Parts: sequence; structure tokens; C-alpha cells
Amino acid sequence: MPTDRESEPPRWPVFFLHRRDQAVAALFLALALFAIGSHWTWQAAHRRRLIEIDRVEPELADFKVDINAADWPEVALMPGIGEVLAKRIVTDRETNGPFQDHADLRRVRGIGPKTLDGMRPYLVPMPEAAATAGR
Repeated sequence: MPTDRESEPPRWPVFFLHRRDQAVAALFLALALFAIGSHWTWQAAHRRRLIEIDRVEPELADFKVDINAADWPEVALMPGIGEVLAKRIVTDRETNGPFQDHADLRRVRGIGPKTLDGMRPYLVPMPEAAATAGR
């Protein structure tokens, strides 16, 4: 014969805190969240500063390319030189030998006077043709 305890459903879930203790814990949690939110809002209001991007001086990367040693990805970084022209420069250098001066770049198809003048600021200076031995 079943007893009263066996006929009762189990009491799930069993809380570790009584109702009054749960209310106090909820009150403390609400106060803590309010304090964190207030602190966050105060910090955001007092430390907010605009970054004046328009007034920052632009910084330009100063890089030089050694046209006789660079691979095509490095050559392609120069303004006005794409992947195709950079590959042509490297292929010409491997086929016809190193460039003796910057004017020798004109032998590459696609490099005219205007393109060469645009490249000059990014090229490592080469010695003068008259100063090199064997020329």
C-alpha cells in the first residue's frame, strides 16, 4: 500500500534560498547592475572626445625599390605599375641582364617617359653611367 510520501510528486526544483533570501539577492543584483550602468554612462559622458581625423597630418610611407633585386610583387607596389608591367620588368631583367641606370627601364614594353618619371622617386638611386667601370 502506497504511503503519502510515495504518492506525492517530487518537489522540483529545490532552491537553496528561501523566498525572502531570494528577494534580497535579487535586490542586490539590481543595485549592482544599476551601479555598473551608472558608472559606465558617467565614464562615457566625461571621457568622450572626438578624434579630429581631418587635422591629422597624413603620413606617407617612404620606400625605395631596387629594380635589379626586387621581385614583381615589390615592383608592383609603385604607383602606376600593375602586376603585368611588374612581371614584364622582372622578365626583362632576367632575360637581358640588370638595368645599368633608370633610363634602361625604357626597354621594357609599356614604360614610356611619363611612367619612368613617375617611378623615379621610388627607385633606389643608381650610380652614374660614367662612374661605373666597364661601361
